[in-house]
Amino acid sequence: MDIARIALSRHTCKAYDPNRRIPAEQIEQLKTLLRYAPSSVNSQPWHFVIAATDEAKQRIAKATTQPPYASNAPKILNASHVVVLCARTSMDDAHLAALLQLEEEAGRLPTPEGKEMQHKGRSFYVNLHRFDIRDTQDWMEKQVYLALGSLLLGAATLGIDATPIEGFDPRILNEELGLCARGLTSVVVAALGYRSGEDFNAKLPKARLPVETVISEI
Repeated sequence: MDIARIALSRHTCKAYDPNRRIPAEQIEQLKTLLRYAPSSVNSQPWHFVIAATDEAKQRIAKATTQPPYASNAPKILNASHVVVLCARTSMDDAHLAALLQLEEEAGRLPTPEGKEMQHKGRSFYVNLHRFDIRDTQDWMEKQVYLALGSLLLGAATLGIDATPIEGFDPRILNEELGLCARGLTSVVVAALGYRSGEDFNAKLPKARLPVETVISEI
């Protein structure tokens, strides 16, 4: 597979064909990409809400009805599927314990010593962000963007168009989906589907900084 070709051909879709649907089998593949996305110390501080029906997409679009977000509403409404990528609002001890148990049950921690080392290592970084740097929320949201990157590249590999959307009112979306009560907050939205003839961005050349500007080799 020529992954560079995919990077060169993918683009941020600006208009979707509302009549085309992503096959269920490919949606399952994208779910796997989200679930198995990398995260710092395997913290997995996320949750993903997938909207597949018109009614569900309308609920998400409520967060884009007012300026300056209104231009994003048609993308959400006309896309085949929409994913709300959420971050946890706390990295608490219960979540850390659940991760440790999960890893043990999966066979990643075959000895008590290994389990203790994993717990100490993850706790060090979590507490670094909790108490020293005090940027836990920002840190968790960075992990969500790792999942977004996996989703976008994976969608392009499957021939699915995508649009990452930061232009929405998170307060409205959090309330509509009841996220705060679940210890979650919306971070970014991704529309998925197939471009329409009105997708002007599909016809435009890419504009990226020169390789020597953005990449150094030492």
